[in-house]
Amino acid sequence: MINILFSGNSYVFDGVMTTLLSIEKYCKEPITAYVYTMDVSYLNPKFTPIEDDQIEFIDKMLKETNPLSRCVKVDVTELYKSELGGSPNEGSYCTPYTLLRLLADKVEGMPEDKLLYLDIDLLVNDDIRKLYDIDLGDYEYAAAKDHYGKKFLHSDYINAGVLLFNMKRIKETKLLEKARRMINEKHMVFSDQSAIYNCTTKKMLLSQRFNDQKWLKKDTIIRHFCKTLKLLPYPRTVNIKPWKVSDIHKVFGCYKFDDVLYEYVYYKKLYERQKLMQEKGANDEK
Repeated sequence: MINILFSGNSYVFDGVMTTLLSIEKYCKEPITAYVYTMDVSYLNPKFTPIEDDQIEFIDKMLKETNPLSRCVKVDVTELYKSELGGSPNEGSYCTPYTLLRLLADKVEGMPEDKLLYLDIDLLVNDDIRKLYDIDLGDYEYAAAKDHYGKKFLHSDYINAGVLLFNMKRIKETKLLEKARRMINEKHMVFSDQSAIYNCTTKKMLLSQRFNDQKWLKKDTIIRHFCKTLKLLPYPRTVNIKPWKVSDIHKVFGCYKFDDVLYEYVYYKKLYERQKLMQEKGANDEK
């Protein structure tokens, strides 16, 4: 079983689908995809949980590849409020949903050995087991360096978009507990990413191919489409997500993932069609 953690609000549906479809292309092992979510609409009307029917749809989609796979919604609203609510980082440039991975040691029923956290703006280009099966030993987690952070912050500064957690070890060292304390005490530009980095006892640095934030190379395992800087034809930041298929073609000239993305388009239209039929049926009953 491969245990994967996502987090987000009702807008992560597309990203969770595209990421999981790209994983399933190369890996047929059963997957448990946990989605941490919460209702903090008092902060922003858009901060509502991912919908139950979206989770159910992803669950069915996963089971088409392996009947033992599943997608699990984990509502951490109350846990978030008690552990991180009102922190100086609640209104940082990222949404508070990025903080939810810091709760992984507090949520009941989570795996006791490995847990792979993934951002929802990445696509897998090879068998995810090449990452998941890495022996973590006494390391708290494995992560690749951040493309810009390693140049401007610290030479070993990590990108937290791909984190292979050693759950047993981080509970022993209290890594996430310390990170939550830092989040509550100090405002940081990169909030939880910096908190994890600063509270780390021992980390394994991965090859950039496990979290390539800039290019797609022949040996790339994960292509992470995070915000990046492009210099031509003029300097600007680009923040295009994988499910924006036309923009991925136009801006990045990337067609490598078309089979996965076209499969996503099929499933997205199927979901929308089913939802429309359900709403129509509900209206007819009134």
